[in-house]
This record gives sequence, C-alpha cells and structure tokens, in this order.
Amino acid sequence: MSHLRHLSVFVDEPEPGLFFWVLHESTGDPTVWVDIGSGESVFNSWMDAFEAGCVELFKLVTDERLGPRAPDEGENAAPIAGS
Repeated sequence: MSHLRHLSVFVDEPEPGLFFWVLHESTGDPTVWVDIGSGESVFNSWMDAFEAGCVELFKLVTDERLGPRAPDEGENAAPIAGS
C-alpha cells in the first residue's frame, strides 16, 4: 500500500481582511513544502478560507478510512521512515 501524503492547509492574508486557502505537501525533505493548490476566490474571514481549503484537501482522499495516499511507487521506491 502506498504511504500517506503529508499535506497541510493554511490560510494566507496578502492584504488585511483578504484571506485565501493554500494546500502544501511535504517533499522527501521534511523541511521543504511545495504548493499543490490555492484558492482563486477571496474570503472575508480566516475561518471561511480555512474551511474551503479543507474541502479541497478532502477531494484528494479517495477512501476516507485510509486518508490521502501517494500514488503507488512500486517495489523500487525508497522506504518511508516509520513504515
């Protein structure tokens, strides 16, 4: 089975009172995160932006019992710490 993806949702406020959700994913280096998505609509509250980001995160989950999984890497994939 493939490993869980390390994903995060956070809210950016480029201007006071204008909020956008952002999805990040950790790379093989736990100190490096990359953008995998962001909202195109502006929200008037942090909570509305965060909830919209969570909706987008849930779209990456095909089985809610297992969570967001990486594509199957096959036998030659590097082992994941703690696996």
